[in-house]
Amino acid sequence: MGLLDIIGPVMVGPSSSHTAGAARIGMVGRRLLGEEVVEAHVLLHGSFAATGVGHGTDRAIAAGLMGMTPDDGRLPDALELARAAGVRVTFERGDLGRVHPNSARIALRGETSRVEFEAASVGGGQILLQSVDGLEVGIAFGFPTLLTEHDDTVGRIAQVADVLARFEVNVAFMRVAREGRGQRAIMIVECDDPVAEEALAQIRRQPGFRRVCYFPPAD
Repeated sequence: MGLLDIIGPVMVGPSSSHTAGAARIGMVGRRLLGEEVVEAHVLLHGSFAATGVGHGTDRAIAAGLMGMTPDDGRLPDALELARAAGVRVTFERGDLGRVHPNSARIALRGETSRVEFEAASVGGGQILLQSVDGLEVGIAFGFPTLLTEHDDTVGRIAQVADVLARFEVNVAFMRVAREGRGQRAIMIVECDDPVAEEALAQIRRQPGFRRVCYFPPAD
């Protein structure tokens, strides 16, 4: 058992799972979108749906979507701040099936891009990214993690691996999900080392990559 399991994360309360974890889910969504959020629709599942409002889950998700960390003192006012900034955030309760009880499906729109993802707050402020745009990813954020969305064509994996090697980033785990041969694919690369912004920029400049996101390891 680690210290985090005993005292929980540094956060604005009241709940590490319903508040801190929810804020981190929002932060992940912001990174996936890659720009400022204009509109968000959030479906709350299970315990999130049943007790989330009382625990501030709605405010926490909105805070994360606007870039606030779980310990940001503005978190309790996040819904009001979102409205003031012209960000439309709506919530509904629903059933996502056999997933973690603290789960949400979030559809985001920015000025130029959209993304839909499912994520769960699994305790102690830690989260699991379950899917992105309908493809399973299963990212727990224990490692520096690179996610790309790209065309499923020959050489994509080699392109990413080559850039990481040139920046001396060692790959710990790699997996790929795809809609089908030659269709949309997602690559998840968990690394032993941080990935420099220039490495990410080099990957983004290569044709065929629709989304390139980097997630530092969770605290």
